[in-house]
Amino acid sequence: MKDIQIKKLIDAEKKRQKSVINLIASENYVSKDVLEALGSELTNKYAEGYPGARYYGGNKVMDKIENLAKERALKLFKLSPSEWSVNVQPLSGSPANVAVYLALVPQGGKIMGMSLAHGGHLTHGHKVSISGKMWQQVPYGVAQNTETLDYEELKDIATREKPALIVAGFTAYSRTIDFKKFREIADSCSAYLMVDMSHTGGLVAGGVYPSPFLYADVVTTTVHKTLRGPRAALIFSRKDNRELDKKIDKAVFPGMQGGPHLNQIAAVAVALKEASTPAFRKYAAQVIKNAQVLADELKKLDWRIVSGGTDSHLLLVDVWMGGCPSTSSGQSLTGKDASERLEKAGIIVNKNTIPFDTRSPVDPSGIRLGSAAETTRGKKEKDFREIAWKIDRVLRR
Repeated sequence: MKDIQIKKLIDAEKKRQKSVINLIASENYVSKDVLEALGSELTNKYAEGYPGARYYGGNKVMDKIENLAKERALKLFKLSPSEWSVNVQPLSGSPANVAVYLALVPQGGKIMGMSLAHGGHLTHGHKVSISGKMWQQVPYGVAQNTETLDYEELKDIATREKPALIVAGFTAYSRTIDFKKFREIADSCSAYLMVDMSHTGGLVAGGVYPSPFLYADVVTTTVHKTLRGPRAALIFSRKDNRELDKKIDKAVFPGMQGGPHLNQIAAVAVALKEASTPAFRKYAAQVIKNAQVLADELKKLDWRIVSGGTDSHLLLVDVWMGGCPSTSSGQSLTGKDASERLEKAGIIVNKNTIPFDTRSPVDPSGIRLGSAAETTRGKKEKDFREIAWKIDRVLRR
């Protein structure tokens, strides 16, 4: 690379990534093949539109790439092309979610989504997001005594509020979601059921987390978390007389985006092929084993794990009211303090609110840990026990 400044910064980031323990639950490490596709000549081509219906010439190869990505996405999740459609053009998870709302919910209509403070995502209707500015969020959360979903309470909320669409999904909720119960709740108020499996997409593909496709009308997922692909997103929609797929396609383009990034879509196709292998299924199983070992070991060291554990790749640790003095001075840590202290020791986490948090999101009571990235680097149960011990040593200094 001739640009020395950028080259030095890229090299510095490569060095940083290699030198730390990465426990960011929404990050992973892609293969060299994914990087090669991202950095290819495909970035030179404008391909506004969809395969067979582009607004520019010279897109025969691009059509083949996009169609291949769609075929691989459906095949990976064992979906029939006659029953499901998939849009592979969303640039990331947030615009994918907003595109679904744009397609299916009238402006000002109600979206029932998990509260950000209880583990949901900004795009599940939070007021600072476009999803909360164009639509009205009907929030739901977890029960205070269990810190898990109370489906009876969710049904009561849906019956009372009658949302147009219900989002089942999370960004900081560690337990298995009962998609069948969500389907029943959606049916009780005639709402669409959208599942945002951005965090668990790779676990679903690996067969170690329940699949939402039997129950959902629409499923969105990012590709760059447990699916171990580039920064991108997919929208799956059920084919029926409601024409969800056509509405969503129009919402993505021309509703929200212009020309798709075909280098990104090619990288998605590479990642989807990688995720269809026995090696990836073994990886997905190890991700959950490692997260559970990390949670269990931290509990043994007297740290409070929100909801008591994890069924997925992530967990929340209450460092503020975690049941033990966290520092040599006997003072509890905040999530911000813990994150900064761990980063100085080479462990990268993110500060995170916990359910019923009394502290600000800027400096919350918890930290979020994830196992996907370090599992990609080959770490197993023994390594994650050692990571737990190191976290404990760093936070108790």
